[in-house]
Order: sequence, then C-alpha cells, then structure tokens
Amino acid sequence: MGAASSTSWIYPPSIRGNAGSQIILFGDETHTPFVCAFFGFVCLFVSTVVEKLALNTLRNLKRHGGVDRALLSFDLKVDLTPAFHWNVKQLFVYVVANYDTEGKKNQVVLWDKIVEADDPKVLDEEGIFVKYALVDPNSDLRGRDVKLQLFWDHMPITGLLYIDKQSYEETSTFTLPIEYK
Repeated sequence: MGAASSTSWIYPPSIRGNAGSQIILFGDETHTPFVCAFFGFVCLFVSTVVEKLALNTLRNLKRHGGVDRALLSFDLKVDLTPAFHWNVKQLFVYVVANYDTEGKKNQVVLWDKIVEADDPKVLDEEGIFVKYALVDPNSDLRGRDVKLQLFWDHMPITGLLYIDKQSYEETSTFTLPIEYK
C-alpha cells in the first residue's frame, strides 16, 4: 500500500457550508475594527436628554473651618437609556456645580451614582440631598451664580472609557445669598 495522498481526505459539504456562512455573516478578524468603528460612530448620534436638573432647596451657606460651605438639595429627571448599548456595563453619573471666582472657573462634584446595565435607566427624584458639600477654600461662594450640570462616564465591557455631559447651555442656574444663611 502506498502513502495516502494529501487530497484523499476532504471536509464534508456540511462543515464547509457552515464555515462559509460564518465568514459571510460575521466576517473574519479583518472586519472587527470596522464593526467596532461603526457602532462607535452610531453611538455618537444617540444622546441622553436631561429633562430636569435644578436646585430644590438651599439648606445653608456657612463659613465652616475657614471655608465657605453650602448644603443643598436638587431635583433630577433624566432617561439614561440612550447611553446604554451592547458594550456598556455601567454608567458613573454625577452632578457638578460650576461657578466663577475672580476669573477662575470652579467645578465641584456634589453627588454621584453608579447605574448598572440591569438597573432602571430613568432617574426621576426630587429633593436629592448632596453627598459632597459645595465648598470654596477662599470663602468666595456668597453671591455667586452656580450652574448645575450632569455628567456620565461610560464604563464599557471592553474598550475605552468616555465621558458625556449635559450641554452647558441647558444647565440651570441659581444664585447663592450674599449673607451667610
């Protein structure tokens, strides 16, 4: 008996058809960057709309430990559903107070929350008390205009982290009192 030739064994048609259909349907490894780029591009046009982020109550404004400190509560209504897609594991959502002092822009995180992919995507709460006080080390809070702005960090299953935020033009503004309260 002679040696078997290299062409004597061939994959049956069912296996060849399965492999061919997988390449047609899902592509091979050369298509992966294009598929990821496509989904990333599509996600740029889907935006979350913040319906409401506004001051509810200013609890107090005091000079405490050599700094100005304001404690407040706010109302928040936002649907985060558009921010989630197949590659987002969770969102890190946070409220930032923006105010200017003597030509400097100040940003202070007041509240945060992690929203998992399985959690409800609509946040609709009133009177949320801040987790972190609005503090200014130079005692410059009195009489300042403060804008509340919502940010959310996308925590993907794989890939790069990225931040999205409420448009600065859509933020709500309130003015702190001139006297301590």
